Amino acid sequence: MIGTLALGLVLALVLGMLAQRIKLSPLVGYLLAGMLAAQPWWGLTTDPHKVMHEFAHIGEVLLLFGVGLHFHFKDLLAVRKVAVPGSLMCMTLWTGSGALVYHWLVPGADWVAASLFGMCVCVSSTVVLTRVLEDNRLLHTPSGHTAVGWLVMEDIFTIVLLVLLPAVFIVPEGGGKAVFCMDDLGGALWGMVWKLALMVFCVAFVGKFVISKVLTFVARNNSNELFTLAVLTIALGVAVLSAEVFNASMVFGAFLSGMVVGQSKFASRAAADALPMRDAFAVLFFVSVGMGFDFMGLVENWQLALGTLALTLLWKPISAYIVIRVLRRPGSLGVVVGTSLSQIGEFSFILAAMVAGERFGLLPESAVNIITGVAIITITTNVLLFRHVPAFIHKMEEWGIGVQKTDASSVPAPTEERDRVIVVGYGPCGEIITRILQEHEVEVVVLEMNIDTVTRLNAKGVYALHGDARLRTILQLAGVEKARAIIVTAVGAPAREISAAARSINPTIDVMAHTTYMQNARKMRADGAQTVVSGEEEVALTLSGLLLRKLEATEEQIARASREYREQFR
Repeated sequence: MIGTLALGLVLALVLGMLAQRIKLSPLVGYLLAGMLAAQPWWGLTTDPHKVMHEFAHIGEVLLLFGVGLHFHFKDLLAVRKVAVPGSLMCMTLWTGSGALVYHWLVPGADWVAASLFGMCVCVSSTVVLTRVLEDNRLLHTPSGHTAVGWLVMEDIFTIVLLVLLPAVFIVPEGGGKAVFCMDDLGGALWGMVWKLALMVFCVAFVGKFVISKVLTFVARNNSNELFTLAVLTIALGVAVLSAEVFNASMVFGAFLSGMVVGQSKFASRAAADALPMRDAFAVLFFVSVGMGFDFMGLVENWQLALGTLALTLLWKPISAYIVIRVLRRPGSLGVVVGTSLSQIGEFSFILAAMVAGERFGLLPESAVNIITGVAIITITTNVLLFRHVPAFIHKMEEWGIGVQKTDASSVPAPTEERDRVIVVGYGPCGEIITRILQEHEVEVVVLEMNIDTVTRLNAKGVYALHGDARLRTILQLAGVEKARAIIVTAVGAPAREISAAARSINPTIDVMAHTTYMQNARKMRADGAQTVVSGEEEVALTLSGLLLRKLEATEEQIARASREYREQFR
């Protein structure tokens, strides 16, 4: 067993690093590691898939605990007008489409298996989504918030399915394939509802008090090991209790316990201590999924594989774009969200493993193999597709496709009397720059992603727009054609893309940016930004200047040292 575990982890480490190096998601490497670890040439005496499958159960529980730890209803409420109706419409559409594809391409398939297949295909990967959005600096944009809220709804949908399936499918006493129970469906659903309600009450209210007291008591011991152990005990303990006492899914119990801990004052510490442990077991989960993949099975069922691939890569993003446009949202949002959802991931694996395993046997292993193979392909292609999203959005804007008419009456057109400067981001740095420029009678337009900040600035008489500064339409509303300069004050903002978009409209505009690392500063200067302030560089020069003053150096010597450094390294 230890040999199997070591082999899986070594292969996952090597292939995960290789995938990261070539700009792919590490999940691709973990799945490929599982495929290699399952080969017979390693000479393992135990069945590697069965061994890893046991570890994968812990990975599922901790994976859902981590989701609950970061789940906040306020994040969902912020984008509820798009994420909630859009996800519900698309999940219904994708489930039906997946069922039709399966029923059409698999001879003799029943509609129960087809519907379950469609449910598995319609769920996208939260892990892949957040990673891709973060790598492309979209996680903290309106589009990123909407995509995450959309995935939260899909996660809730999947968790409800995991809880609902044991109530509506009955396994015969002698074993075998589960059957859909229509006789006492109402009673079964009612029993499930009151049990889950009691469980939620116990965990969310009683458990909140108990968990908070336990974590407070353990934290007073000032022992990191004991606190980590307490978090692990809560995650696994609530998961086991939910299964044994309430006959609910273990992953649902883990999700609830994560939500309770996430709302407590120990949320940050619990995340810091538990998430590395969660990531380690989650790797084993993906390795286990890869072990169950059979490439020849994918070839034998190539029609269903191609149909599922087309459904995931084409129909899911196209239909998501259409739904977002029907909800009267801009085309750029539809492109980002649609591309985000063009993959399937971990929740699909969990759901497929449940309905196809020994417990229910409702879905053939060949269908699960198709889901795994398509997931590997779509997770890989999703990273590659996202690299072309900004360019595609800019082309759409040039062609006038999907452009939302925005009310920019609060921002007047630039005039010859006053210089206009666009400030991207209104954090502490942006606020100071805005105030200084206004004191010197410079007209400032703030581009900010936080709608509350924009509302507050407009109420104070400051010109502000809510939107992504990489979009040409937003820059044009801010008057970039006649602006003297654009200043990117937020460290995490995609300054290189903002600079390119601004210069495509106004080639003479001065681009100024703030970045943390000197390496990024050099790249931005090479891309045409006139002034780039690096936090590393400025802190080093300031501290060295203070030290030289204490060593009785003259101001001229300090200024010359700073000037020589800048000339040498820039």
